Amino acid sequence: MVGSKHEAMHRLFQRHPDVFGRAFDALNLPFPKPNTVALLPNDLTEIEPLERRVDTLLRVDTNEGPFLLLVEAQSRDDKRKPSASAYYLAHVHAKYDLHPVLLVVCQDAATAAWAARPQHIGPRQWASLVVRPLVLGPHNGRPVTDLQEAVSDIPLATLSAITHANDPGIGDILKTLATALQKSTRTTH
Repeated sequence: MVGSKHEAMHRLFQRHPDVFGRAFDALNLPFPKPNTVALLPNDLTEIEPLERRVDTLLRVDTNEGPFLLLVEAQSRDDKRKPSASAYYLAHVHAKYDLHPVLLVVCQDAATAAWAARPQHIGPRQWASLVVRPLVLGPHNGRPVTDLQEAVSDIPLATLSAITHANDPGIGDILKTLATALQKSTRTTH
């Protein structure tokens, strides 16, 4: 139940929203003096269904405890991604009560560099949320061209082909993967 102290604090901000600026002046925080402050509706309920789908969502259990892994494919920079990523992470954290990790898989170094930048949500003086995706791409994913390695780990060899799809050496990676698949198919029959 909401108590009187809680309600009084909110009423103060609702009736005197300009107190925000004066409070930060007194604390020497890096916000500029507000010219105006407007009270907005506080109901954040979604009236219309909002479709939000992460590409893949996995629960990973380890000896140190479980976590969630959200896997997204990214082929180019997209200015809408920071807010979508923040939404995904906050939503799954609230829904499953587990810490999430966002993994972004890229096929070119430029997109990987863009995706790896911390995504700050909030004004430049004080980011309230920072999304730090883990990025896998041609810049840090090792190309699998060793046949024995590919045979012993077809999924890793496949991921190598995906992350290096735009690399000049993709032919060698694909040849290794195709040969590994042929060998693995022969041994299972």
